[in-house]
Amino acid sequence: MNTKPQFGNGVEAQHERFETDSHGDIYIVGDVHGSRIILERLLTKLELEDDDLVVFVGDLVRKGPDSPGVVDLVREDPRLVSVRGNNEQKVVRGDKHPDWLREDDREYFESLPVAISFNDVLVVHGGIDPQQSLSDHTVEELLTMRSPHGDGYDGPFWYDDYDGPYRVFFGHTVHDQPVEREHAVGLDTGCVYGGTLTAYDYRNDEFLTVEAKTHQERANSKIVDPA
Repeated sequence: MNTKPQFGNGVEAQHERFETDSHGDIYIVGDVHGSRIILERLLTKLELEDDDLVVFVGDLVRKGPDSPGVVDLVREDPRLVSVRGNNEQKVVRGDKHPDWLREDDREYFESLPVAISFNDVLVVHGGIDPQQSLSDHTVEELLTMRSPHGDGYDGPFWYDDYDGPYRVFFGHTVHDQPVEREHAVGLDTGCVYGGTLTAYDYRNDEFLTVEAKTHQERANSKIVDPA
């Protein structure tokens, strides 16, 4: 199955699709949250070649110590691309005005696609509602989806009932290890909370991680065990 996901006009204009034939290895990386040093360690571990592609699930910024450094790493390397996360969206909307924000950062965040797809893969920050067609999703839903028919971190989570057809890679909801389901892969493993920064190797179907540092404390009730 290699059918392009069909979104409504509000999202489709912010949906970017890649053809994989021109790329070597492809990696999808979880929420970085301003942890530049940890990201540099992961990128070193990936040993990228010129034709490789790294797709981030959003939330490049906020909470960690060096958001501008992370932005610069991603912006300056054409092999690195990202969807927009809810933390970038907070800056775009003007809800947050972090002191590290530079003149053109907001414009860059607004330029980030809400969805990236290739082959049968869909990358969004939050997730999708399995009871709703893709064409009916709003930008905010794709950025913040967690438990659309439940109660936040108490679940049930959207991926508990999602059965395709696309394999959705997402962040946003913090897990103590990657989520690995047939049609859903969760990659936010708490980089900024002392967990790990996780990458999924698409070609080889395996996870790669680096240990992270605690930059913020987080209640155990807001760290999910995917089992």
